[in-house]
Amino acid sequence: MTNFQTIKQKLQNMNTKPHQLIKLFVITFLALPMVLGGYVAGQSFQEQIDTLNSENNTIQSERQNLINEADSLEAVISSLQAQINDLQSQINANEAKKNDLLRQITEAEAEILRQRELLGENIRAMYLEGDISTLEMLASSKDLSEFLDKEQYRSEVQSKVKTTLDRINELKAQLEAQQIEVEKILIDQRTIQIQLDTQRAEQSRLLALNEGQQSELRSQISANSSKISDLRRQQAAANARLFAGRGTINVPDTTGYPWAGVGFPNTSSDPWGMYKRQCVSYTAWKVWKSGRYMPFWGGVGNANQWDDNAIRAGIPVDGNPRVGDVAVSNSGYYGHVMYVEAVHDDGTIYVSQYNANWGGTYSEARVNIGNLVFIHF
Repeated sequence: MTNFQTIKQKLQNMNTKPHQLIKLFVITFLALPMVLGGYVAGQSFQEQIDTLNSENNTIQSERQNLINEADSLEAVISSLQAQINDLQSQINANEAKKNDLLRQITEAEAEILRQRELLGENIRAMYLEGDISTLEMLASSKDLSEFLDKEQYRSEVQSKVKTTLDRINELKAQLEAQQIEVEKILIDQRTIQIQLDTQRAEQSRLLALNEGQQSELRSQISANSSKISDLRRQQAAANARLFAGRGTINVPDTTGYPWAGVGFPNTSSDPWGMYKRQCVSYTAWKVWKSGRYMPFWGGVGNANQWDDNAIRAGIPVDGNPRVGDVAVSNSGYYGHVMYVEAVHDDGTIYVSQYNANWGGTYSEARVNIGNLVFIHF
């Protein structure tokens, strides 16, 4: 019964509580900052994309934790199933043993009856159904030797039958004791089997909950990725309208912009709080490089809020461009800023810029003044 005792001990020592981890994941998931229903005021376009990407990374980490936990749950379920199967094999063997004991007991009881009948038949055949007395048996004997032989034979037959009966009764008692022990073991085994089934059902429930949470997280990641793509399309369309009919000229960046080689998208900030290789970072650097003061505007709005920031800071803003100005397009949800390199008499300006195509690249363009406003740093 070594395997059965081992399973019983494992069951007593088992303390698997993955549902506590799932509760922790649920709390963490609910605490995540959701931005899908709207955008944080004053947050730049790239910051919002980075926020969504960061959220996706966090969700992906939570999802990986759930995947790891699911693997653990599946391992526990597999182990429990193996124990249940092993226990069922033991139960089947004990059931067979019990049935064999019952068969042997029935055979022993039948043998007892047969031996008793045999004893009666022998006595009746030898002594006229048991009514002959010792004196009559002595008188019917030829001599004392024959009498002694008859007496000895009768005693031996009685002793043999009694010994056989005692042996069979002892065997029956042993078989009945074994039957009782097997029935006790079967009761314990079936009890443990019920407990294992209950644990397996609980692990399966937790696994189903885990898979449901994974599905929710996958949906959240997909929704965020879709929102990121939508944000990029929105502003790309707005910029395309700004450069309609003229387009942009993608040329090598010879301006000396110090972060031209960093990865894109980039979540590190320049000295003015702008993400590198964004239009705002480039124009802030151009203003600073020209020797003028560039305020720290990190975290206080998109490109289309630069003109408002400038007015609050007392920096002149109007519709008349000058070389060195920052041109602000308020088109689209996020807008776009450019550095004015030249002003032409035909109502156009020549600008340099970053990220006009939302690929983080440098370009130049000639655009109509149109509805642009200009910050005179």
